[in-house]
Amino acid sequence: MLDRHETVARIVLDHSECAAVFQKHRIDFCCKGQLSLEQACTGRGVDPALVLADLESAIESRQGRPDDDPRELGTPALIGHIMSRHHEYLRRVLPFVRPLAQKVSRVHGDHNPKLRTVESTVEQLVEALVPHLDREEQVLFPALMMRNSDGSVVAQELASMHEEHLEVGAMLDRLRTATEEFRTPDWACNSYRTLFSELEALEADILRHVHLENHVLMPRFAPTRAS
Repeated sequence: MLDRHETVARIVLDHSECAAVFQKHRIDFCCKGQLSLEQACTGRGVDPALVLADLESAIESRQGRPDDDPRELGTPALIGHIMSRHHEYLRRVLPFVRPLAQKVSRVHGDHNPKLRTVESTVEQLVEALVPHLDREEQVLFPALMMRNSDGSVVAQELASMHEEHLEVGAMLDRLRTATEEFRTPDWACNSYRTLFSELEALEADILRHVHLENHVLMPRFAPTRAS
């Protein structure tokens, strides 16, 4: 039985399948993961009892063995997982969705003006995420794996990472609003449907990615900021 006073970040750490439930209800378990389930639901105007029931249903219906607990990984292994699972995914998908968003906006923007917001938000995401990945891989991650790294550099890079995560989270929220929860109209073409499907998968991956960095990696070096 889940406790509605438990933080949403801890719920996802203990039960990874709950991430999809929070995503559906637009509850931020990454940058606002320190909020309790009840606080997070109240902030979104969602009934905590409804979300709690969805979470418990997801846990009960989980198939197969639970995902490996990232908290049990050493720092090099955790960073390796983040890079291979999430950084590589973003580097592969972002160059695909960017022109696709442009195409769908160009063809259908007059019919649905919100597609222009989708296009501009995808553009902002790409412009924010690519240099973010580069800096993590070239500066932050090597510093975290050094035995005698400069504490001031680590603290500065972690602070920058956290601020950029907040910006990306706001972009994801705008994107979900502009896509109307990633729903496509009956008249949508294959490109339109593909774009929205890819964007929903992109959102899910970024949320899990940021969650790992904010609530597993960062607390090892800056526990007060990430808690």
